[in-house]
Amino acid sequence: MNTEFTELLRPFLKFAGSDEITEDARLRDLGLDSMREIELLFAIEETFGVAVPDDKLVDSTFATAGGLWGVVEELRTPVGGGSR
Repeated sequence: MNTEFTELLRPFLKFAGSDEITEDARLRDLGLDSMREIELLFAIEETFGVAVPDDKLVDSTFATAGGLWGVVEELRTPVGGGSR
């Protein structure tokens, strides 16, 4: 995860406070609810220039910060590999 991503997450996690957001951080435990999830999705798509497909819009994608970042990274990687 990079700093830009964790700082993007912070406003959507009402219980995160100033604590470090780690890959294992459970987003629901930190206050991500279904309404904020949608807002976060739009923010991620705009910030990182990706479109999250419907098959990725499942609870497991939004379970942890690292899991969500993994989806973003996957979408940012050009087909056939390449650098991130």
